[in-house]
Amino acid sequence: PMPTPPGPLAAVRPAIAALPNSGIVELVKYGGGRPGLIPLWVGEGDQPTPDFIGRAAVEALEAGQTFYTHQRGIPPLRQALAEYLTRLHGQGIEEERIYIVGAGMQAIMLSLQAILDPGEEVVVPCPAWPNIAAAVQIVGGVVRPVPLDFSANGWSCDVERLFAACGPRTKALFLNTPANPTGWVMAAEEIRRVLDFARARGLWVVADEVYNRMVYDADSAPSFLSAATPEDRVLVVNSFSKNWAMTGWRMGWITAPPALGQVLENLVQYNTSGVATFLQPAAAAAVTDGEPAVRALRARCREGRDLVCGRMAAWTRVHLALPAGAFYLFFTVEGEDDSMALAKRLVDETNVGLAPGTAFGPGGERFLRLCFACSLERLGEALDRLGPALGR
Repeated sequence: PMPTPPGPLAAVRPAIAALPNSGIVELVKYGGGRPGLIPLWVGEGDQPTPDFIGRAAVEALEAGQTFYTHQRGIPPLRQALAEYLTRLHGQGIEEERIYIVGAGMQAIMLSLQAILDPGEEVVVPCPAWPNIAAAVQIVGGVVRPVPLDFSANGWSCDVERLFAACGPRTKALFLNTPANPTGWVMAAEEIRRVLDFARARGLWVVADEVYNRMVYDADSAPSFLSAATPEDRVLVVNSFSKNWAMTGWRMGWITAPPALGQVLENLVQYNTSGVATFLQPAAAAAVTDGEPAVRALRARCREGRDLVCGRMAAWTRVHLALPAGAFYLFFTVEGEDDSMALAKRLVDETNVGLAPGTAFGPGGERFLRLCFACSLERLGEALDRLGPALGR
């Protein structure tokens, strides 16, 4: 008899079969659906998308905007983003540099598909959002993690350590600032140093600036778009998800050198053939008319941050630093070294969902992440439940 061939999984690319399960998703599967659970484990708040954004999508849908569209995004949206970014960063950003894609996650994937060959390395400060390392692995690259430093004063990055991690196979530095999960924000002077280093070495910089507006001492965080020229090897990825409460819409954009125009258009064509036509006017409405909504969300997050950090700072077993950006608290608990086990125990004992630090790679193992982008009432109830378990 003929030998039985191996099953389908054995024929999957080894790098894909070896992709780790998301630790965040594992927790959501473990605790999701429990009555009364307070979910603070994923990166979104508890408010729906503002009405004026939804109305723009409904109007476009009712007007019959359901056909194929521009691969790079509709011109009104790209122009609105060009004006928004120019206004925000004090640097002229042309419409031709902007490409509309299916969410910030796809912006990352397309950027890496464009620049990374198998076996090439990407230097990434860690702890980091797990999807970054997974995206590098999917396209055949190798992540070189560089540890961030944690103290009572906050998280910081030694840029010399970043530079030292770059070797002969390094192709890019991937910098998420403001950072998920730590809240670290790269200073403008550090951005300039990274750019100078990348130019000298011929490296790419992929800058994930999804949380650019979620900073608490300015209207926006320092950006690579303020320092880079259009000819620099810089790809800035962004999303509508966080600033405008549009996580379920799955829309984002890339700001890239003009020379990559056809490259990125081709990648959009061969991945999705474009973002849903009737969603794009809604994104344009968000960018054009959404400043009050962005500032209101930031103010709400500041209140949430201050409530959570103020109360948890009194818990003697908890060690934390006030995050400068994003909308997460990344903290440790004395005597708890297995954050996945702790997160599951907290679901069982308190009915509060937090993300385990193990999900965020090297340096995150002993931490938990709490998203404070929601109402003070919800956060207060969560803290009341967590206090007996963590505050002793």
